[in-house]
Amino acid sequence: MTNTVHAPTDPKIMRRPKETVTAEEFWNKGKKTVNKRGIKRLVTGLPTTDGAGVNLTRIIGSPELDMLDPFLLLDEFGSDNPDDYIAGFPPHPHRGFETITYMLNGKWQHKDSAGNEGLLGDGSVQWMTAGRGIIHSEMPIQTDGLARGFQLWLNLPKEKKMIPPAYQNIPAEQIPIIKTDSGIVKLISGEYNGISGPGKSHTEVLILDIQLKPKSELWFPVPNSWNAFGFIYEGAVSSGKLLSKGQLAVFETEGNIHFKTENINAGIYFAAGEPLNEPVARGGPFVMNTRGEVLQAFTDYQNGVLDK
Repeated sequence: MTNTVHAPTDPKIMRRPKETVTAEEFWNKGKKTVNKRGIKRLVTGLPTTDGAGVNLTRIIGSPELDMLDPFLLLDEFGSDNPDDYIAGFPPHPHRGFETITYMLNGKWQHKDSAGNEGLLGDGSVQWMTAGRGIIHSEMPIQTDGLARGFQLWLNLPKEKKMIPPAYQNIPAEQIPIIKTDSGIVKLISGEYNGISGPGKSHTEVLILDIQLKPKSELWFPVPNSWNAFGFIYEGAVSSGKLLSKGQLAVFETEGNIHFKTENINAGIYFAAGEPLNEPVARGGPFVMNTRGEVLQAFTDYQNGVLDK
């Protein structure tokens, strides 16, 4: 049974971060006076290919937006043409970060060198902590139909980059769904309205799939100093500016999040996280703190000891 939570009349609110307000304060008559978090910039993704030829859109990790600490990359993949995804992502290495794959539609399978296997279906999540090193594959089981979802790369703090790899298989029924008059919020990770999401990270984050009805609005708090973005994957929504399908809004680091729809619905992939403020050295599938550490990762992979 799906874990569905209806917003109560007198809701319990997530732990109150400094200089923010609770959802209860938004829902009272004074909500229009609440400090609204502005938009710093808008980003449109770059069409590209990855893996063995999967067509996707790179939104974070592109020349337009290299990263948004602690987020290193955001890809959207979505097509009902098997030629765009059938080749999948054959075995490849990672070190130094976490990958979070959220499947809106489709059936893919994960396997890795630590012995983990998982099936990604509609609405499910796989959360892989590469740590000191892992080799994994993500391959489609389906041979036709729609395959659509997101992959987010979340940086690991310096002291945790060499921890043992780990894997979380999160089926759709384990993801809380908070229902309100405005629509639904699926809570992938973090805390929202006193509810904790199933995804466990090594960096403080909030990851949501927000689906709003026409002529509705949603307010919620995010801790000040956290970086936050919202990617519009369906419809259109306003948040001080009109945001259309395919646009990513990078928010300012103070204030609270507000989304409002007019005549059409909206789907928003939202994430916020506490910045690590550490040096970042990137080399393909490896993300470390220095160039020397990245070169060592390549050497370890070539010598067959990356995941040992």
